[in-house]
Amino acid sequence: MSDPDTGRDYPAASRRGRWGGGPPDVDLGRVWTGVAAQVWRREPGWLERAAGRLLRSPGLARALLTTPSLLVPWLIASVVVLGAGAGATLGTGTPYVALLAPAVAGAGIAYAYGPGIDPAWELSQSMAVSDRMVLLVRALAVFGLNAALGLAASAASGAAVAITFGWLVPMTAVCALALAAATLARSANVGVVAGLSGWAITVLGGRVADGRLTAAVTSASLVLPYLLFAAACGAVAWYATRIPRGTS
Repeated sequence: MSDPDTGRDYPAASRRGRWGGGPPDVDLGRVWTGVAAQVWRREPGWLERAAGRLLRSPGLARALLTTPSLLVPWLIASVVVLGAGAGATLGTGTPYVALLAPAVAGAGIAYAYGPGIDPAWELSQSMAVSDRMVLLVRALAVFGLNAALGLAASAASGAAVAITFGWLVPMTAVCALALAAATLARSANVGVVAGLSGWAITVLGGRVADGRLTAAVTSASLVLPYLLFAAACGAVAWYATRIPRGTS
């Protein structure tokens, strides 16, 4: 399989073969080449080929399918957590799925971005598509998949319709917060901590104010604040992933 980005004009540092700031006896340009080779060496499967046709970019499809929070172990962990929530809901009547789904999705969104944990990070920086496009495609895929898993778990637990769909808006806000923190700090772990902490504070605050654990996902008065907060966090993430002048 050939690299669809072969022949692209990579950053000046990589063309020099030795990046500034690195040890004098280490050729970081060759290291980057090794990273790209590891990501691109395998033949694409049917899912990747389908994604490539849909996205009209084999490189973007590869970057999407190497998203850490879309890999099989992560998906299995998400299913286990939401399945446990569904079981607890059936046993206690408390809609734990509605409380767990935003947290699970927020952690997944945070791990859609971040140098150090992403095998395709260096590759995504030199693709024909922008870093923002890679991040957007990954975030939408992670959000959509987690929303589907959460809805399935809610339906299996027999939760009321209002609760089943009520957590989608707060999940959007939690995901936006996690993504904004991850992009600002350039660390997926920071994004996870921010998303989980923010959601825990929201749930506990709703419990104190309303006396119900599910107030954070059932209160209609919180819908607009959630949406405004999500929009603000989205703007922060957009700003954090801008391309500095003189580097494009």
